[in-house]
Amino acid sequence: MAYNDYDYYDDDEYPLDNDNQFHAIYQCYSPAFLSDRERTNIESGGKILLPEPALEQLINQTGIMLFKLKNPKRNRITHCGVLEFVPSNEPVCYVPYWMMRHLSLNEGDEIHLESVSALPPATFARFQPQSKEFLDLTNPKAVLEKVLRDFSCLTKGDVISINYLNRNYELAVLELKPTDVVSIIECDMEVDFAPSADQIESKSSLLTNNDQILSKSPSTFAPFHGQGNRLNGKVKENDQQEQYHHENVQKRGRPNYDYKYGLLQFPRVVLRSLNDDMNEIFEKNSSDIFQPFTGERKILRQPGTHQSK
Repeated sequence: MAYNDYDYYDDDEYPLDNDNQFHAIYQCYSPAFLSDRERTNIESGGKILLPEPALEQLINQTGIMLFKLKNPKRNRITHCGVLEFVPSNEPVCYVPYWMMRHLSLNEGDEIHLESVSALPPATFARFQPQSKEFLDLTNPKAVLEKVLRDFSCLTKGDVISINYLNRNYELAVLELKPTDVVSIIECDMEVDFAPSADQIESKSSLLTNNDQILSKSPSTFAPFHGQGNRLNGKVKENDQQEQYHHENVQKRGRPNYDYKYGLLQFPRVVLRSLNDDMNEIFEKNSSDIFQPFTGERKILRQPGTHQSK
């Protein structure tokens, strides 16, 4: 399932507190521009890195550490927390790669950041793993509970990426309660899983292939269908045989509603007598009829005329 197949959070459904709102515009980069230590920390959750000047503004204005990220070009929105503030005066923020992909951002693109307040605590969340391998883990709910500690909030429609045993798993956020944007800091949240996306795609592709096979296959089964010559020389009566097949041969994939319990049917073409067929062949003198062993005979030795002495 593609990323744009999910229902995204609508910005108009959740207003912000404009009186104490922190707003900034940064250039967005992935963790590839960070050192190995910082890259590992940011990729394992749903938090971003901000420059130190943002910390001073947040403390003086609101002290809120939950944010809304928006790509103004694509109108894509998500929510996140902050991992730490890096010592830099440049308007640059570092975002997990899965979040950049969700927001359709490239390296160096402009991103709008706004603080949010009063996010309700989550009570229920439904996730859809993109691979059934995550559901094959011993206890996927316990794994998810552990990795969600690196997240501050969730947004409906996000496809988050988590790391477990040095392997990345992607999960789509299908449903959240009580609202489409929730805080998961110190909350009691019930978790449920939907069937994985690859299982749904495999089932749909299998059904599509079966429908194509049934549509391409003939509705009537006609074995040994074709043109040929019979040994007895009789011309095949195509019209009568085709009519017989249409009337007596059961169509493939459809039940025989006229079937009676205990009755076995062996439909076949009734053969005529071989003598009758041969008589009809000799009576007809047509060039288009195959007649075996016919033609002009040749004698290798001509008999001589007997002369008496």
